[in-house]
Amino acid sequence: MVTLVSFSNERTAHRYSTARPGWSGKGVSTISLGSRSETVRSTDTVDLRVPADPAYLAMIRTATAGLATRLDLTLDEIEDLRIAVDEACSLLLRGRSHPGRTLVAGFEVGPPGSGRLSILITGPLSQLPEGQGYAWSVLKALAGEVLTGLGENGAWIKLTYVGRGDQ
Repeated sequence: MVTLVSFSNERTAHRYSTARPGWSGKGVSTISLGSRSETVRSTDTVDLRVPADPAYLAMIRTATAGLATRLDLTLDEIEDLRIAVDEACSLLLRGRSHPGRTLVAGFEVGPPGSGRLSILITGPLSQLPEGQGYAWSVLKALAGEVLTGLGENGAWIKLTYVGRGDQ
């Protein structure tokens, strides 16, 4: 099976306007260039697809740490995210390999310094793992917001973490 990594970013610039309807102000910067100013909003996304096998979880943990580093999180915050992502992946694999299936981790990274990272992990299970037990307690304690659901590609867990950058 091929491991796929894709990167994209969204960058918009608006000259002479510092306010946009519907924007919360998070992830928005104003740059002054003499007599003109530009508003820049940036959100980067990274999608990582690996075989649905516990042997590949190290790749997802490493990607999580690298992206969290970009947000200027502390070492403790980065390690908490790595552990939370590992628990979510383990829950979606139920501790075993699923030959021919994939585990997908989609990362949405807020602007540098925002401390915001959302991670959507989709696994091969056709039903959600139970929301109780030690793994769920660890996940909820370390990740911030935790959402779960079922999609056409399997069960998913979404972690949204806001570190010290937004505080």
